[in-house]
Amino acid sequence: MLKSCKYCGKIHDKSYICPKKPTRRKQNGTAAQFRNTNAWKKKREEIKRRDLYLCQICIRNLYGTRERYNGKDLSVHHAESLEENFNKRLDDDNLLTMCERHHKMAEKKIIPVHIVRKIIRQQETKNSPPGGEN
Repeated sequence: MLKSCKYCGKIHDKSYICPKKPTRRKQNGTAAQFRNTNAWKKKREEIKRRDLYLCQICIRNLYGTRERYNGKDLSVHHAESLEENFNKRLDDDNLLTMCERHHKMAEKKIIPVHIVRKIIRQQETKNSPPGGEN
């Protein structure tokens, strides 16, 4: 039986696997499982609260900011990814609140890791009690 292919527009046999069909990437099992844990959900909320529910790149007017006080589509970015260092997955000094646009830029290293780390240090310093003791 012939069928119109939604990937290339050509007519193929129903059983033909079109080379234009995108392959689905399977997420890293450990990382995917971690993102569903209560520990991550709690930590993610803590970091957003620390960062005042604002994208920390936007508020600094960096990397093509469109809206300086942006609290939309927020997520928490790992400066050192889960794949690079799973042990730092819940460390405050490895996490920063970003909007979806800037998070994608950070993942692609368009926003360099050293800039992300610098902003995290600023956030950690700003929120540490006087005398430097936690």
